[in-house]
Amino acid sequence: MTGWTDAELRELHRAGEVRVAGRRADGSSRTLTIVWHVVVDGDLYLRSVKGPDGAWFKGVARHFEGFLRWDGTTRAVAYTLDVSHDDAIDAAYFAKYGQGSATRSITTSLARQTTLRVDPR
Repeated sequence: MTGWTDAELRELHRAGEVRVAGRRADGSSRTLTIVWHVVVDGDLYLRSVKGPDGAWFKGVARHFEGFLRWDGTTRAVAYTLDVSHDDAIDAAYFAKYGQGSATRSITTSLARQTTLRVDPR
């Protein structure tokens, strides 16, 4: 597995949202869903605002592999549950998206259960 390039991390940081999907058993993409994301310490993270019951999260959790699309670029990715940076991820969400109710929703204990690190495959 190779990591994100510095250029990709800059693009991802600037992007307001990304689209994610898990892969099906045949390797094809499930439906891409728009989510908020943050870059923290050189890694890309995202969460399900609906927690483990979110439809896109359930699709990703079947194989923990799938796809990520931003600004016309699509990459095959691996998703890993990773709560090791949750406080920094919360801070990054507030810095990127503001203090509104949507950001408060993505930083709840329910959403934190779904913190995923996203790595290119």
